[in-house]
Amino acid sequence: MSSELYRILLLSELLSAPVVLVLLLKVSAPYGRHNRPGWGPLLDQRLSWILMELPAVLIPLVFFLGFHDSFGSWKTQVLALWLLHYVYRTFVFPLGIRDSKTSFPLLISMMALLFNLMNGYINWYSIAVLDLGRGAWTPLAVLGAVIFLAGWVIHVSSDRIILRLREPGKPRYAIPRGGLFRWVSSPQYLGEIVQWCGFAIMVGTLAGLAFAVFTIANLLPRAVANHRWYQQQFEDFPETRKRLIPFLF
Repeated sequence: MSSELYRILLLSELLSAPVVLVLLLKVSAPYGRHNRPGWGPLLDQRLSWILMELPAVLIPLVFFLGFHDSFGSWKTQVLALWLLHYVYRTFVFPLGIRDSKTSFPLLISMMALLFNLMNGYINWYSIAVLDLGRGAWTPLAVLGAVIFLAGWVIHVSSDRIILRLREPGKPRYAIPRGGLFRWVSSPQYLGEIVQWCGFAIMVGTLAGLAFAVFTIANLLPRAVANHRWYQQQFEDFPETRKRLIPFLF
């Protein structure tokens, strides 16, 4: 049953990615600067981030505890890199949010929670139970880890720039400057995409690839929407700044 569930969820994630891409290019997800009424009950945004990301912390830890004897150093180190992202995303990032005026639609939180349940399960079932993946630090796995860490640094440093804009007494939104914001509107999303592409290379599983594909499908439209929003809100928004990829897109 578990193997069948794994196959169903893996196929669901792969097939849903192009659907999500098309839908989000047409309708921006209603949170953050794109928040708008009509999407049901709202939650405090800090609580929302913690609740919806928490499964991505807990699920791999459950697999680690359940299959600890078979983990070995490679799986444990891959788990550490996964948790490097998700402990930051689940606890550090939301607790650093200073803007208490923004709420998060409960519907979006629940959709994100379900995705993290599905994605956490298929990735760690494939590694911990099916024993798929590279299994050792091959040159390709090391390359993937380096790419993952580079994306994490881009992601976190870009988040820091955004969070500093929202200090008390300052306007709620402003044009971010510095770091990769010199060249793109959403380097935080670029960082996440780089991370999970690196993860897919590092582990070499179909579940890792599905995660990377879904991340692109989810965040590319968000970057497009953010870029358009900045252009509409700020007359002095830099004309040379791209959406997501420096000098290209």
